[in-house]
Amino acid sequence: MEMILAGLLDAISPVSLMYVFIGVAIGVLIGAIPGINGPMAIALFIPITYYMTPLTAIGFLVGLNKGAFFGGAVSAVLLRTPGTPEAAATSWDGYPLTQQGKGEKALRMALYSSVAGDFISTVVLILIAAPLAAVALFMGPAEIFALISLALTVIAGIGTTSICRGLIAAGLGLLAGMIGTEPVTALPRLTFDVYQLGGGLSLVPVAIGLLAFSEILIQMERFTGKGSGAHAANVFSSKREDRLLSRKEFFANTRTLLRGSAIGIGVGAMPGLGAPVASFMSYDQAMKRSKHKEEFGQGRLEGIAASESANSSVVASSLIPLFVLGIPGNLAAAMLMGAFMIFGMQPGPLMFKENAQLMYGIYGSLLIASLFLAVIGRFGLRAFCKAVEIPAMILYPIVIFTCIMGSYLGRSDMFDVGVMLTFGVIGYFMRKFDFSYVAFLIGFILVPEWERTLQQVVIISENNPTMFFERPVAVGLMVLTFFVIGKTFWGNIKAGRDCREPKTKSTPQAENN
Repeated sequence: MEMILAGLLDAISPVSLMYVFIGVAIGVLIGAIPGINGPMAIALFIPITYYMTPLTAIGFLVGLNKGAFFGGAVSAVLLRTPGTPEAAATSWDGYPLTQQGKGEKALRMALYSSVAGDFISTVVLILIAAPLAAVALFMGPAEIFALISLALTVIAGIGTTSICRGLIAAGLGLLAGMIGTEPVTALPRLTFDVYQLGGGLSLVPVAIGLLAFSEILIQMERFTGKGSGAHAANVFSSKREDRLLSRKEFFANTRTLLRGSAIGIGVGAMPGLGAPVASFMSYDQAMKRSKHKEEFGQGRLEGIAASESANSSVVASSLIPLFVLGIPGNLAAAMLMGAFMIFGMQPGPLMFKENAQLMYGIYGSLLIASLFLAVIGRFGLRAFCKAVEIPAMILYPIVIFTCIMGSYLGRSDMFDVGVMLTFGVIGYFMRKFDFSYVAFLIGFILVPEWERTLQQVVIISENNPTMFFERPVAVGLMVLTFFVIGKTFWGNIKAGRDCREPKTKSTPQAENN
């Protein structure tokens, strides 16, 4: 109880509150800009956290991520250009409302749904993370190795239409993560006599290159010279009933909101699935269970509530596998894992024992971030809408400059800038050829723990490969890993697809509406 009170007091200190508030505000602004999402924002701002305390740094980054999830709904509703991938389903009903002059009403529904879903998910995280971590402490190196292998397999199918491409990307991420000094023999590995590679590749320039710089290259390829928000100024109707969301309208969607939150919590707790999966799944369930199916895609508030409550609840629930097992639930959690490691902490069950006060401080910051999101969204809604009007010719140079400075500040080394540019080009071609940069980055982050546990198994068993067969949990996880791979390949074969022909992405029916 003393640790809980101390952690909560740390969370409500003026400095911590200030950084959480700034993080949420910047996150909403960034999320509203098409092409920039939460993980990209975290990658760009991690270098700034070097000068903060661990609690203020994590609170700032969590606030940034939470704000970006709602910010993505701003451009989705106003321009039908989702600021983040998970806001795509929000645009299906949000933009038709904007065309009807009810854009502000749609944004209010998105805000209240986001805050509710995020708050419910945060409470669930606080209640179950510590008990699950206590159970996870009984897992040995063999179980951890098998669990990471399963996570990499599941993640391999995210962000690509081909499991082969996903597995290749994850494998390349593991290979890139092994560059540097081998931990057991202390011999250089894959350095090619480049002394800067002796300590391995730094997470920050790799993440900035794959997430931010590669996206800018993609956006510049489509650049037309026109601003992206030329028509955003005329979305607000002068009628009060078209601008405000009544209590009756909100509470009429309570069941949808709770269902979306439950779906988001379940999806976020499973490593690799991510917010877009939760958003589309919740929207699909809301449409199937609604008495007005024909109105979906034409401006139904229920569709906005389903999408936003689901994707926002993923923010906190994706931290469950990170805090319990040390495995990030999605890309944003992977970036937060990198932030923990920068401060010398390894996410996992021991965090609750070794840094209990910090963990409860983070819990407090999560709750406060939800409150700040409601306040900032409520009073700054119209101001944040202006973010979508930033011309591309101004936005892109700012982002490029930020990428370069963020990469350089980590170790004050121009070599890291070169690493960022290199991985920016790699990320560009990975996107072009449908290779999952998400799988690559998470593989890169997880490889130290994956390799360490494998070496522990080899040393403990004295090179006996049957060690895995003596651990029932490890055997079960490995069997599940091969089952996932086999089922995916079998599904591809039945569908008449193979590794060389990725599946064509079909447009949802709601998009046509």
